[in-house]
Amino acid sequence: MNTIIFKRLMLCLLFLSSLTMWAQERGKVTGKVTLSGNTPAENISVALKGTPYGAVTNEQGEYEIKNVKPGNYALRVSAVGIKPVEENITVAAGQTVTKDFTLSESQEELNELVIESNTNKFARKQSDIVSKLPLKDIENPQVYNTISNELLKEQVVTNFDDALKNAPGLTKLWESTGRGGDGAGYFSLRGFAVQPTMINGVAGLTNGSPDPANVERIDVIKGPSGTLFGSSLISYGGLINVTTKRPYETFGGTISYTGGTYGLNRYTVDVNTPLGTEKKAFFRLNAAYHTEDSFQDAGFKKSLFVAPSLSYKVNDNLSFLINTEFYNGRSTNATMLFLDRDAPLRVHNMHDLGYDNKRSYTSNDLYVDTPTFNLQGVMNYKISNNWTSQTILSRSSAKSDGYYSYLYEATSRVEAAVGMTFDKGIILLRSTSKQNSETIGTDIQQNFIGEFNLGSVKNKFIGGLDYFNRQLKDNSTGYGAQGFINIGVDAATFSAIAPQLNAAYGIPMGTSFGDDSGVLTQAGADAGIGTQGPYFSVTKQEVFSAYVSDIAYVLPNLSVMASLRVDHFSNDNNNQTALSPKFGAVYQPIPEKLSIFANYMNGFTNTNPTTNTLNGAQVAVSFDPEHANQFEVGTKVNFLNNRMSGSVSYYKTKVSDMVYTRVEDGFFNSYQGGAQENKGVEFSLTANPLPGLNIIAGYSYNESVLTKGDESFVGRRPESAGPQNMGNLWASYKFTGGKLNGFGLGFGGNTASTNKIFSRNQVGTFVVPSYTVLNASVFYNVDAFAITLKVDNLTNVEYYNGWSTINPQKPRLFAANIAYNF
Repeated sequence: MNTIIFKRLMLCLLFLSSLTMWAQERGKVTGKVTLSGNTPAENISVALKGTPYGAVTNEQGEYEIKNVKPGNYALRVSAVGIKPVEENITVAAGQTVTKDFTLSESQEELNELVIESNTNKFARKQSDIVSKLPLKDIENPQVYNTISNELLKEQVVTNFDDALKNAPGLTKLWESTGRGGDGAGYFSLRGFAVQPTMINGVAGLTNGSPDPANVERIDVIKGPSGTLFGSSLISYGGLINVTTKRPYETFGGTISYTGGTYGLNRYTVDVNTPLGTEKKAFFRLNAAYHTEDSFQDAGFKKSLFVAPSLSYKVNDNLSFLINTEFYNGRSTNATMLFLDRDAPLRVHNMHDLGYDNKRSYTSNDLYVDTPTFNLQGVMNYKISNNWTSQTILSRSSAKSDGYYSYLYEATSRVEAAVGMTFDKGIILLRSTSKQNSETIGTDIQQNFIGEFNLGSVKNKFIGGLDYFNRQLKDNSTGYGAQGFINIGVDAATFSAIAPQLNAAYGIPMGTSFGDDSGVLTQAGADAGIGTQGPYFSVTKQEVFSAYVSDIAYVLPNLSVMASLRVDHFSNDNNNQTALSPKFGAVYQPIPEKLSIFANYMNGFTNTNPTTNTLNGAQVAVSFDPEHANQFEVGTKVNFLNNRMSGSVSYYKTKVSDMVYTRVEDGFFNSYQGGAQENKGVEFSLTANPLPGLNIIAGYSYNESVLTKGDESFVGRRPESAGPQNMGNLWASYKFTGGKLNGFGLGFGGNTASTNKIFSRNQVGTFVVPSYTVLNASVFYNVDAFAITLKVDNLTNVEYYNGWSTINPQKPRLFAANIAYNF
């Protein structure tokens, strides 16, 4: 760790140590929880109601809650299936309050319960987002994986991409580019490309990478989910939803600093407070300032993120919640090498390419700003004991302002321009655009959520209306040539052809050629762009939707789900209507512990009409909506009082009526009739098998093939499918007693098989190698302080991702985090 980072760590330690005296003036709550017959109750949650502080009883039924601010509290012991037990207590400065509880349940009865706040800290047993209903995971016929805030803290996650490595079947395809319209990162989910575009179940647009500071949980929802989430923001593989942190009822929070290699400096704050004395309004602020350099010879990322949220409870029936996020990011383009799509490949793997992954082929002068704003307002009104009205208004803005460059292989074109053939190596052309765009999204939802009985059959129901409007205002320039990149071509030959290439591509001599010619400046980019724009355009999209979903509990251990959505899509060129059904069934041979499920799910895409050019004549072409249909079957478990949960499933997804593009006589013509089939197996597990030991693990196997469509891809694995085999693991152990109390270790990583990032019938295949990346951490928690040391990519593996591109990933990285909870 370098000297600057060490100094900053020492300053933070001095600052945090100054708070120790204050912390020592706080109190402590201890006690014991027993069952009838004076049997100790192990793994029972005891918490100060309305605060983030609590504890879990040990084998002797004892608990201890430290660092409690003086004041009056309600001490709560609860478990699903029993009436919560509460006692009012007063905590004085420097004093210990002892409070014991006796539960009336026997040990056998208690074993049948799912503990409300359990020691399986990586697991979340219920989601209100996945099915838009309060539904336990074990009774949901859809598969989803949850990445919790506790896991992100333990792994010292400082960026959104690393957070997603904890979800099986999900891998990165493209780095965040920052370009207008789709500048966020792309990920492969069950073999289909997807971007993170959902916040709290509604639209949350971004052209960069979301900041993890305001993340309470990330739900990776699997399968085509058009029935409940529409088509505009998700993919046939599923969707990525971020649930943000919410205000709570007492004062508290966390401040932290993370420093690491490659110039990593990250400061975060999380503060919550009641407003007024009536305890109806509560405010929470999450913020982060982040700076980081690239591991390559150039590149950086800087961002400021502020997320205030406010909740207000008018009365027992009416409440409001407002979430806002302001993000201002500035970064250079991550290195991605685009392979030539129109000529036979010269190289087919990283060994033949000979690329030095320390080369970025950019400079810190070429950057793009990606300011983002998200606002969500939610009104919940309790109509009756069984029915609730939920009204949601969401407004998003994502801008791109700056330079976006990409490197595209031009070897065959260069050879044609200079009249010679290279024996080895490739040449890439740098193309640059001055981005100036803004995407504005508006989402309005009205939901009615409730329960009712049809005879003796209990039903959970949601019915909703959804209006989504997205507008892209683009005032960006076209792309101009900004020099050439040489990988493996003889250096003398490369220099000799400079005048011919400059003349052929209209590049100013002496300013725009080669790796080290001074071209990597904003002036060099502007010279290359020349007179190409800017060009102004406005693209609008409106979607009107209605949906219903019902879960009927036909037997005590058998439930069925039926859902339907009607979606009307319109813009200046197109009006389409699509229906999307969804069906599911769950049978629980062992109620609350083991379920067998099956689902049929549908997704769809509205495709705009276009114009084809055939034999010199233009022909207008319109398309029906594409449809994806998935069948899935599997099992879910929830054993040991929620200390072990997981799922295993097999899925098969078929996409029909796909629109694809074919190059004919130099024109890009579009046709409908393509088809794709993806199938695979997924496994996930979160477990707390022993006190202090927590595990999250996953594995996925995916087969994907394009069965109809563009002749270049038919019979091939789509380039968006990612590796066929992937696995993830993180295990941590925290000592809960003795001299090592509070000390812990973490270990895990990711593995992936070889990946055909480029695979086409006419031009060949490029394969990046398999990899196994290991990570490790050491942490110590004492009272209100937490210190974590983390090493990512422990063995310094050189590895790559891609999607018709070669994307180098980070080498070994050291990081240290210091946090204070108050």
